[in-house]
Amino acid sequence: MDIYQTVTDRIVALLEAGTCPWKRSWSAGSGMPRNLVSKKEYRGINPFILGAMPYSSPYWLTYRQAASLGGHVKRGEKSTMVVFWKMLDKKASTDQIEEANTKHGKIPMLKFYNVFSIEQCEGLTLPPDPEETINEFTPIEKAEQIVQGYKRAPIIRYGGNRAFFRPADDLVQMPYQHTFEHNEDFYAVLYHELGHSTGAKHRLARKEVVELNTFDSHERGVEELVAEFTASFLCAHAGISSETIDMSASYIDGWLSVLKGPKGDKKMLVVAAARAQAAADLILNMRPGENSETDVTEGSAE
Repeated sequence: MDIYQTVTDRIVALLEAGTCPWKRSWSAGSGMPRNLVSKKEYRGINPFILGAMPYSSPYWLTYRQAASLGGHVKRGEKSTMVVFWKMLDKKASTDQIEEANTKHGKIPMLKFYNVFSIEQCEGLTLPPDPEETINEFTPIEKAEQIVQGYKRAPIIRYGGNRAFFRPADDLVQMPYQHTFEHNEDFYAVLYHELGHSTGAKHRLARKEVVELNTFDSHERGVEELVAEFTASFLCAHAGISSETIDMSASYIDGWLSVLKGPKGDKKMLVVAAARAQAAADLILNMRPGENSETDVTEGSAE
C-alpha cells in the first residue's frame, strides 16, 4: 500500500467534492496584539500587520516605552510599523482638502509609529500569558514517536497563539498543547510546521523556505501545500482520524484558490505531493520509496 498516494487521492477527492472552510484548531485566548504599557489592543489593519510577524507574544511597545520600563531593544532588531488616523483641525491649505472636509471641519491624517515585540527586547519584566482555554491533553504514542524520531529536528518552543517555522533560528513555534480542542489537532498543526522545517537549507533546501518568499506569492502557496500534504501523510502514519485529513483538505483548498491563474495547473498538486513525500520520508527517516511499491519523484510530474 502506498500511503502517500492513498492520502493524496483522498484529498483530491475531497477537494473535488467541496469541503467546509478551514478553521483554526486552537484557542487564541486573549492573544490579540496589544501595547504592553496601555494594554490596549491594536485596531484596524494593525492586528494583521503585527500578527504576520514571527513572534509568539501579543505584546508590543515603542523604543521609548522599553527604555521607560528599564529595558532596551536588542541590537540589530528591526521595528514594525503601526498606523493610525489623527483628526487635525481643518486649515484651508488646498481647495481639495477644504471641499472634502467642509462637513466635518476636520482633516484626517494617516500617521505611523514603530513598535517592537517584547521578544525583541531585553531587561523587561514579561507579563503573564493571556488567558488560555485549558483542554485535557493526552499524548498519542505513535504520533509522539514520529516527532521524537525526526533526526536533526528543529527546536520546538511552546507558548503564544501562533504556529510557525522560523528558518533563521531553525525554530518551530507552537501554541501549548492544552489550547487545542482535540489531541489530533495539535499533532496535525505540529506536523504542518515540521513539514515547513524540512525545507531548511541544511535539510531539503526548498527555495520557498530558504528564500522566504512573501505570504501571498505563488511560491509560498506551493510551500503551504507541501506542508499540509506532509501533515496529512504523517497523520496517516500515526493513525490519526480521517477528520484531521479532511481538515487538511480544506486548508489545501484555500491555498489552491490563492494559486489559481497561469501557474495554477493540476501539475502543482502532483509536485507538492511529491515534495511532501520527500519531507515525510525525512521526518520518518525513510529512504525514498521505502514504504511503497512505487517511487514517485518530482521529476515524474513533468
